[in-house]
Amino acid sequence: MANTAEEYKAVIKVCRDLFLKKTRDYGTAWRILRPESVTDQIFIKAQRIRTLEEKKVSMVDDDVVGEYIGIINYCVIAMMQIELKAGTPMELPVDDVSQLFDLKINETEELMFAKNHDYGEAWRDMRISSLTDLILMKLLRVKQIEDNKGLTLASEGVKANYQDMLNYAVFALIKIQSNHTIQTS
Repeated sequence: MANTAEEYKAVIKVCRDLFLKKTRDYGTAWRILRPESVTDQIFIKAQRIRTLEEKKVSMVDDDVVGEYIGIINYCVIAMMQIELKAGTPMELPVDDVSQLFDLKINETEELMFAKNHDYGEAWRDMRISSLTDLILMKLLRVKQIEDNKGLTLASEGVKANYQDMLNYAVFALIKIQSNHTIQTS
């Protein structure tokens, strides 16, 4: 029997470990990115996954696992950027970044459990390609909201969309992990 909590935490541990290693290597260079640029980075990764799903051949070494990990980490970056106040220094200490990462993940994990309760973990019966398509759809929504300067009439804001994309990427990795072990370098 699948244990979503354990599977979710295992995927997030891989993503978090990589994120913090890169933070130690590069600092918080991602702070320079405007919200639209973060969205576009996620779009590039999701579009590459879809292209690989359709073409079945990769011309570069990066695999879809790394792209889903990138989607998760860029979604966390997006949520952190949204909530960091004007005047926050560009360079943040690794410990602060670690705490922010955990905060965003905990909020997103709570949302996932609430939705899993209501939807009965329907994602387990979905194809990975459908999860990719849902991420792309959410990205198009975020791009439209950004183009509208954040104004919506009846829609949830960008944070909820980033949370959904993050959770879809986790679900895809859980499904992939059921066949392989997720590793990063």
